Amino acid sequence: METKDERDARLAAALRENLRRRKAQAREVKDAAAEEGDATDVT
Repeated sequence: METKDERDARLAAALRENLRRRKAQAREVKDAAAEEGDATDVT
Protein backbone atom coordinates (compact mmCIF):
# COMPACT_ATOMS: atom_id res chain seq x y z
CA MET A 1 0.00 0.00 0.00
CA GLU A 2 1.33 3.42 -0.90
CA THR A 3 1.91 6.18 1.59
CA LYS A 4 -0.20 9.31 1.84
CA ASP A 5 2.69 11.38 0.45
CA GLU A 6 2.93 9.18 -2.66
CA ARG A 7 -0.83 9.42 -3.19
CA ASP A 8 -0.78 13.20 -2.70
CA ALA A 9 2.09 13.56 -5.20
CA ARG A 10 0.26 11.43 -7.77
CA LEU A 11 -2.94 13.43 -7.27
CA ALA A 12 -1.09 16.75 -7.59
CA ALA A 13 0.53 15.59 -10.84
CA ALA A 14 -2.83 14.46 -12.23
CA LEU A 15 -4.44 17.78 -11.30
CA ARG A 16 -1.64 19.75 -12.99
CA GLU A 17 -1.98 17.67 -16.16
CA ASN A 18 -5.76 18.11 -16.12
CA LEU A 19 -5.38 21.88 -15.77
CA ARG A 20 -2.89 21.98 -18.66
CA ARG A 21 -5.26 19.97 -20.84
CA ARG A 22 -8.26 22.19 -20.00
CA LYS A 23 -6.28 25.38 -20.69
CA ALA A 24 -5.11 24.03 -24.05
CA GLN A 25 -8.67 23.04 -24.94
CA ALA A 26 -9.98 26.49 -23.98
CA ARG A 27 -7.32 28.14 -26.15
CA GLU A 28 -8.33 25.95 -29.11
CA VAL A 29 -11.99 26.90 -28.69
CA LYS A 30 -11.13 30.59 -28.38
CA ASP A 31 -8.86 30.45 -31.45
CA ALA A 32 -11.51 28.65 -33.49
CA ALA A 33 -14.11 31.26 -32.53
CA ALA A 34 -11.73 34.08 -33.46
CA GLU A 35 -11.04 32.50 -36.86
CA GLU A 36 -14.76 32.33 -37.59
CA GLY A 37 -15.12 35.99 -36.73
CA ASP A 38 -17.53 35.05 -33.98
CA ALA A 39 -18.41 38.01 -31.77
CA THR A 40 -19.25 35.88 -28.73
CA ASP A 41 -16.86 36.03 -25.80
CA VAL A 42 -15.48 32.57 -25.03
CA THR A 43 -13.70 32.50 -21.71
